[in-house]
Amino acid sequence: MDYAPDSGNTAWVLISTALVLFMTPGLAFFYGGMVRAKHVLGMLMQNFFAMGLIAVLWVLIGFSLAFGGAGAGGLIGNLDFVGFRDVFLVPPGGADGFFRATVGLSIPFVLYAAYQMTFAIITPALITGATADRLKFSAYALFIGLWSVLVYAPVANWVFGGGWLFALGAFDFAGGAVVHMNAGAAALALVLLLGPRRGYPQEPMPPHNLPLTLIGTGILWFGWAGFNGGSALAADVVASQAILNTFVAASAAMLGWLCVERLRNGRATTLGAASGAVAGLVAITPCAGFVGALSAIAIGAIAGVVCYLALGLKRALELDDSLDVIAVHLMGGLVGSLLLGIFADNRINPFALGDTNGLLFGGGAQLLVAQAIAAVATLVFSFAMSLAIGKVIDITLGLRVAETDEVEGLDRSQHAEAGYTLV
Repeated sequence: MDYAPDSGNTAWVLISTALVLFMTPGLAFFYGGMVRAKHVLGMLMQNFFAMGLIAVLWVLIGFSLAFGGAGAGGLIGNLDFVGFRDVFLVPPGGADGFFRATVGLSIPFVLYAAYQMTFAIITPALITGATADRLKFSAYALFIGLWSVLVYAPVANWVFGGGWLFALGAFDFAGGAVVHMNAGAAALALVLLLGPRRGYPQEPMPPHNLPLTLIGTGILWFGWAGFNGGSALAADVVASQAILNTFVAASAAMLGWLCVERLRNGRATTLGAASGAVAGLVAITPCAGFVGALSAIAIGAIAGVVCYLALGLKRALELDDSLDVIAVHLMGGLVGSLLLGIFADNRINPFALGDTNGLLFGGGAQLLVAQAIAAVATLVFSFAMSLAIGKVIDITLGLRVAETDEVEGLDRSQHAEAGYTLV
């Protein structure tokens, strides 16, 4: 079928697809710098491996389960697009009987599928920060493969694919629920199954290479322009606003995190700056194309403070979330998703929001309630399914490396390599 997608919009989403893919190596460096030196390759490998496995699964079945079929109000897609069948033939605007939140698509449908693939890749990679230093590589590979099909695809359908949460009136511009809360709930389930690292919390386990973490933060921040700006699916004013919001929310969150850290501990740390910026990036993700710049600053600042304070929960609950995935991604995604119900402004994106406004802009509590329902549904489903998948793997294959392997380090025990060879 002949059709002519908009060349400017297509070029922007092509760039955004590359930017979001680049975020996964950035995440690997962000996490890799925070683990001990003997585990750094294990962390990098888990993140890079997601780029291989999830991409193949996305083409084979993941995309179809997330975006196949009529979808409106449903729980999961169908098998129309298994193996990317006929995806390259679908013109802008969609196929007959196909429903998407992206009505009026002006880019090739195959590009939309590729762009969404990069989201599917980085989401399970986020989980690795919680399970650092002790998760068996074979168990990780099996877990993220099953999780991407059984958990990520249905949740993506609920929101991005026009499913029941979209029909309910919940909004998620670029993945506060689909990506961050989803991964955070899975991280919580695996932390409960794995137990703490050997020696935690008595033994100090400081980051081995904070410059690497800051490089990863910079790559993530850079790539997030495609993550949020690309989610407009057009090179237009909404994409421009989303990129501006992404930048200032991260900046405000960094300041908020550092202010509280300074007040509580007497020091503002580089790790705090990196963590605060990422918390702001997470929180603005569901809101980026729906709020103004001042609202984005408020959302970022609130997220920076809340996510820092959430670090205390893992100590109170005795959870060894190694690199604070729960505090940053679960809580950050939750904060952003709920604050959208307060700060949404339909002047920013009238095409998507219609007459819907947040509480602060005269819209009443309707959107806030829908956002809360979406958050609870995502967290409960992801946690329960992740716990079930993880438990089955633990019984059959085993989730955790042997104690001697953990002492030796994941680099040597899982991959027969070393991150650093010093002569």
